[in-house]
Amino acid sequence: MSERSAMMTAVVAAVMVLAVLLAAAPIVRGQSGFRPADVAEGERLYADFCASCHGADLEGQPDWRSVDADGRLPAPPHDKTGHTWHHGDGLLFAYTKLGGKAVMEAQGLDFDSGMPAFADELTDQEIRNVLAFIKSTWPERQRELQAVRTEAERLREQAGQ
Repeated sequence: MSERSAMMTAVVAAVMVLAVLLAAAPIVRGQSGFRPADVAEGERLYADFCASCHGADLEGQPDWRSVDADGRLPAPPHDKTGHTWHHGDGLLFAYTKLGGKAVMEAQGLDFDSGMPAFADELTDQEIRNVLAFIKSTWPERQRELQAVRTEAERLREQAGQ
């Protein structure tokens, strides 16, 4: 084998190894664990669909823990001071897609939280991106605790509970 042929074989082998490694590597994610493009789209969608109630900085409405005159709770914060991170991904997704009243009814509760359904306005992926944006703003400890809740929720569903 000539020197040139050996060099060409080595280059082809290196390119093939690189291609396999790139294909097997996880998607590049930011520090929060989410794809930066998903978080960026989620931030844009949050501004368009959510900020009017939940606040531009995810701060929620004042006195969000007290029922208002209509019997509803004001929009809660989605930042680290709120309770959003206390819920698993499945519940957060359903609440956003179906609205608070439908989710509460499915759990046998007669309560209208005031959260509208976004099924007709956002795709499933867009809802996931909004949630990725919200979660990307939380401290690592809250993301970890929320991930545990998500896994517990998944296991309950899997067990049929």
